[in-house]
Amino acid sequence: MKLGSERWLGHIRELGIFLKWLLYACGIGLLAGAVAAAFHFGIDWATELRGEHPWVVWLAPVGGVAIVLLYRVCHMEKDQGTNLVLVAVREAEPLKLRTAPLIFLSTILTHLVGGSAGREGAALQLGGSLAAWVGRGIGLDDKDRRVMVMCGMAAAFSALFGTPLTAAVFAMEVVSVGVMYYAALVPCAVASSVAFLLARFLGLHQTSGYPVGEAIALTPLTMLQAAGLGLLCALVSILFCKAMHYAPKLYARVLPNTLVRAAVGGVLVLLLTLLVGEQTYNGAGDAVIRAMLAGETIPEAFLLKILFTAVTLGAGFRGGEIVPVLFTGAAFGTTVGPLLGIPHGFGGAMAMAAVFCGATNCPMTALLLSLELFGGEGLPLYALCCGVSYMLSGYYGLYSEQKIVYSKFKTEWIDKKAQ
Repeated sequence: MKLGSERWLGHIRELGIFLKWLLYACGIGLLAGAVAAAFHFGIDWATELRGEHPWVVWLAPVGGVAIVLLYRVCHMEKDQGTNLVLVAVREAEPLKLRTAPLIFLSTILTHLVGGSAGREGAALQLGGSLAAWVGRGIGLDDKDRRVMVMCGMAAAFSALFGTPLTAAVFAMEVVSVGVMYYAALVPCAVASSVAFLLARFLGLHQTSGYPVGEAIALTPLTMLQAAGLGLLCALVSILFCKAMHYAPKLYARVLPNTLVRAAVGGVLVLLLTLLVGEQTYNGAGDAVIRAMLAGETIPEAFLLKILFTAVTLGAGFRGGEIVPVLFTGAAFGTTVGPLLGIPHGFGGAMAMAAVFCGATNCPMTALLLSLELFGGEGLPLYALCCGVSYMLSGYYGLYSEQKIVYSKFKTEWIDKKAQ
């Protein structure tokens, strides 16, 4: 009898934990989803304003200096961005609430003056810092605060990008490659779904995904084509990651003063824009991605997007790296895919997922991204392309605080940081 009663008490405790996280996840989904939706509208406003008034890009040096001063005034000049969120999940390091308004304002300003950056990477900081603040406020212990931070990451990412499945898994997968925090699965899925529904209610994501045209059937030949594209995408992802890590080091060595660095970076963004002659590579570039998948080919676009993004973020501007990664993949895939015999749009879509996979070291997230952005047709080929890119991209990654826990080549524990 005693054993039976203890078992029932255990089940009741588990049900209580489930209900607790259901409540917390809904709350974080609403909070982070609302803030992320406002952030989305802010980015859209900045992009539209710059489109109507192209001369705003001449203010890039002023914008860069303003961002650095903003972080300096708030005593956050050494803020490491998304890396701080990863450490907060893995090691329960505290996240400051001021991170949220800082990344909110600075990313919008970056987009306004023409810096090349995304918004989903910023969402991880936005949602993570808000969730950490709530976790502290309600007295959660270190372990539960880690789950709460992942909920915030998933919610903000979902509200911004409109991919609730991808967001939930990305929050669990990106911190430590090879280890999934399954205790956070239900909380992240609930928070992500609630944030997505809220964003749709507010008018975002009324249409989902990208039109990519006809997929190709799974055959031995198409498997070889997908694997070949995956190999090339691995090289592109390495190039992207190395550029993102090398640029700030080069800036710091040549220009030790952060204000001068930001001003010079703004000048470089302006000069690059004038040299190109249009604003294709400024901002996130979602409209350009759609144009490329719809049939446009810009062979040099993937290299130019890497250059613009490295110059922008390396100088001290703020924003995410994920949409530039997707832009790079789309440009590369729509150029190289047809050379391998892969249809234009389908090649661009596969390369988007594969370059994302190689840069973030998140194969499950990349597969779900393929499903939510492009539909389920041809999914085995997406999986093969992403798998090859993941395996051959080595231990490079966008986030230097990301831990590679298990080897990509053997069932072996290595526990090393991404390069």
